[in-house]
Amino acid sequence: MTGFPTGAHVWIVAGVTDLRRGFTGLSALVETALQQDPFAGHLFVFRGRRGDLIKVLWWDGDGMCLFAKRLERGRFIWPQAAEGAVSLTRAQLSMLLEGIDWRRPVRTATPQMAV
Repeated sequence: MTGFPTGAHVWIVAGVTDLRRGFTGLSALVETALQQDPFAGHLFVFRGRRGDLIKVLWWDGDGMCLFAKRLERGRFIWPQAAEGAVSLTRAQLSMLLEGIDWRRPVRTATPQMAV
């Protein structure tokens, strides 16, 4: 995956989105439903009805980019809100793209001793 700029915010668009939409339809959704500028360089993440497909919309300064990922098994973890947006960190976005529950990541082992 391409490296996103460090200043870019990651926004999960709550609810279900019709992922038949492309660049124009998703950009319009960002403007109307979220009241945000799709050309600001932020990442907007959309999820389909079944939950196994997401699309990421991003303006890289030269043009609009649209990335898609479908999980072969399982579903992407999504906020319970029906509308609006949820902000994620870059680490949470990485977990989301891997199919990991980004809301409550669990460490595999806890430190036992400092020495």
